[in-house]
Amino acid sequence: MNLPELNFPTYEFRTQTSEHKTLVFDIIRKKMVILTPEEWVRQHVVHFLINEHQVSPNKIAVEYFLKWNQMNHRCDIVVFDEAFKPKLIIECKAVHIPISQAVFDQISRYNITLQVPLLMVTNGLQHIYAEIDFSTKQYKFLEHLKLN
Repeated sequence: MNLPELNFPTYEFRTQTSEHKTLVFDIIRKKMVILTPEEWVRQHVVHFLINEHQVSPNKIAVEYFLKWNQMNHRCDIVVFDEAFKPKLIIECKAVHIPISQAVFDQISRYNITLQVPLLMVTNGLQHIYAEIDFSTKQYKFLEHLKLN
């Protein structure tokens, strides 16, 4: 699989081929998963959180399930604070999917349930960070991810 270079530092990934599919080891889920274009972005984000932001792997959930509007949904990545309360939701898209209002609306719907103060949307090339002020119900877009 020819995967594009992303707008993240370079990381080493453990991969293997099985039944004509490329797999990558997910250090959070502790298993090999199919390396799709979206998974390529997700794995970079996980390593970005751990290596650049010093987030403990035990404070990261991948494919975190939640119920909203009586339906099951899945957040790509949720980061928890020291009290294991969600503090960041991350939505990952494949490189060829532009970051649009619809993508931002998707993560905002997840946040109706989780009520986290930080959101990140990325397609591996473009990253959008937002901080939520719940008292004014406003988003403030950030230049960089600020977890502390």
